[in-house]
Amino acid sequence: MFIVAQQKTWTPSDVMKISQVAEFSTAPDGNKIAFIKTLPREFSDKPGADYRELYVYDVQSQKINSLISGKNSLSSIKWGVDGKSIYFLARLGDAKSTQVYSISSSGGSSKVVTSSTNSISQYQLHPNGNSISYISTEGHTTKKKALLDKGFDAEFYEEEYFDLNLYIHDIKSNEAKRLTTGFSVFDFSWSPDGHHIAAFIANKNLVDDSYMYKNIFLVNPENGLKTRIVETPGKLSSMAWSPDSKHLAFIAGVDVNDPVSGSLFSVEVNNPKPFGELRNYTKDFIGSVTGIDWLDNETIIYSSEESVYNTIRKQKLNDDKSELILHPGKSAVTRFEFANNKIVMSGNTAQHPNELFSLDVKDGSLKRLTFSNEWMNDFKFSKQEKISYKAKDGLQIEGVLIYPLDYTEGTRYPLITYIHGGPEASVSDGWLTGYGSWGQVASAKGYFLFAPNYRASSGRGVEFSKMDRGDLVGAEFEDVIDGIDYLIGNGMVDKNKVGIGGGSYGGYFSAWGATKYTDRFAAAVTFVGVSNQISKAHTTDIPFEDYAVHWGIWPFENFELYLDRSPVKYAHKSKTPTLILHGKEDPRVHPAQSLELYRIMKLHSKAPVRLVLYPGEGHGNRKNTSRYDYLVRTLEWFDYYLKSDKPKNSIPEKYIDFDVE
Repeated sequence: MFIVAQQKTWTPSDVMKISQVAEFSTAPDGNKIAFIKTLPREFSDKPGADYRELYVYDVQSQKINSLISGKNSLSSIKWGVDGKSIYFLARLGDAKSTQVYSISSSGGSSKVVTSSTNSISQYQLHPNGNSISYISTEGHTTKKKALLDKGFDAEFYEEEYFDLNLYIHDIKSNEAKRLTTGFSVFDFSWSPDGHHIAAFIANKNLVDDSYMYKNIFLVNPENGLKTRIVETPGKLSSMAWSPDSKHLAFIAGVDVNDPVSGSLFSVEVNNPKPFGELRNYTKDFIGSVTGIDWLDNETIIYSSEESVYNTIRKQKLNDDKSELILHPGKSAVTRFEFANNKIVMSGNTAQHPNELFSLDVKDGSLKRLTFSNEWMNDFKFSKQEKISYKAKDGLQIEGVLIYPLDYTEGTRYPLITYIHGGPEASVSDGWLTGYGSWGQVASAKGYFLFAPNYRASSGRGVEFSKMDRGDLVGAEFEDVIDGIDYLIGNGMVDKNKVGIGGGSYGGYFSAWGATKYTDRFAAAVTFVGVSNQISKAHTTDIPFEDYAVHWGIWPFENFELYLDRSPVKYAHKSKTPTLILHGKEDPRVHPAQSLELYRIMKLHSKAPVRLVLYPGEGHGNRKNTSRYDYLVRTLEWFDYYLKSDKPKNSIPEKYIDFDVE
């Protein structure tokens, strides 16, 4: 007689125990990898984000050494030039601002390196290791400080931002000088020869400027003078110098209307032309570039989204075609870097969140280096796969489908339709279990979880990502309906037990499903979502981005269209029980968007509705308590309306008995 251990099934409390690799940095010789791993915050502590611990992985011995553990928050780890020290950003002890610290890779105490008046947001060591460049702000003027001291605290909206200035800190003398003023530096990178600083610069430190108005400049490290080296096509996201400092590769949109910064460009920095000669290597690429580095002076390597898979490719400067290194389906890549003939990457699969991997450049073999959640070995995982179907107009739509645990063919199950935000984003066939995406927890409760990459998503090329421009919740929403009908038609889903949920643009979709398409959905969860496109356009912190890449017109040019694509227009007809959740400090989608939807439904519809606000949260929940509340509360909502026999015109108890220690 054999005794088989019973495998555990996922619950919301299990999600709050997950650790994962948050970031990493490879030593110059490639023999050690520093990495930060998240440490779940206990509910007995003050609410907040996960803690972050620092470790070093020794490539030869395959052993992991803990450098900084416990209740700390660290970020931006980088190796010193000598390969003996590790630098990072933190606010340790009684420090009043975030500074650069260093610690020996062999262990010991950390020490503060910089003494910036205000917090440092980014930094990089000079290639010679003698100085640190960093981004920070100057803070309030003397006059403003005097007014604040007297209690005059009136705020001037979008007029009192602080420029993001670039500084150079001499490590030996412990003195810093400000290099730039009068504009904002959002990202920068030293050339390997130490002669140039490439920087993403916009005139103002405002969110819309960071999205849409950045250009690439060279900043003189001696006097701070800036020279534009390229006429930026659109959005910008990252850059990397060639080892010989002659070329700069970067990721950008193809034009100002491109929603996704997902095309690969390079420019010869020493080209005598005014803006250099720009080359786009991904004109016909059916995917979106997500990260870049250099293999050698003539070869760029880049990660990308391709449908629901992630890849790594290499691209010769003078070639038209790229070559696969990491093939689709092996791991969902979140970050990678090349050092001393090794590619190190963080990635995830359907069975685990982000871990460290090494990737062989020659044969594409992948080796997992860290195992952060050994306790998951006791858990049972549901089947997860890529799904493909045809939309009404014949366009191929793809996404990810997670089956109910212990799925029985021929049985119809309830469905949660998870809608990703953006819409310039996509769902990869990797780890999909989090506070806002449900994943294996929903599956363990007996749901299908369907995550469609509707038109306008990334990962399918520029043309695909532009398909919703001027047609929000038009054909793109029909893609979702077509996917649901595909599952119903295959005998997998009960058409009377279909739910929809998501955050941001996913919240907008969910509100649209609960109002315009109320006959199709038995429950909806809308998180930080849009309900009134007219007022959203006039209150968001990214108005030009919204106009340029999504609408193509301003509200006053066609109020009727903006209103027609707003859930509030149809909310009075809703029959769908709708749970609305929002961060009270959200600058992207003002909380009034949720209040509008709630008020109309409460006054005029027959649908059960509840509005939950999260104090201190913005466009997404950061605190562990807020995340856990969201996960438990939303699943309870779906359970109540998609699975229980309770009256569908009633509403669940508002206070939940949370399973926390």
